[in-house]
Amino acid sequence: MAVNSKKVAVYVVAVFVLYVIITDPEKAADYVQIGFEGVSEAAKAIGDFMTWLANGGK
Repeated sequence: MAVNSKKVAVYVVAVFVLYVIITDPEKAADYVQIGFEGVSEAAKAIGDFMTWLANGGK
């Protein structure tokens, strides 16, 4: 039977994340912080764009 490649990829990513958390928790926390900052900046940019659109694109 063929193995679903998506399941294998998710398993590999999960193992890697656990490995990073266990071996270097400070670096893992930095990665999480970077991720949240990226999401926050993206949400702010979308909000700014929507405000610009609501104001007629001026």
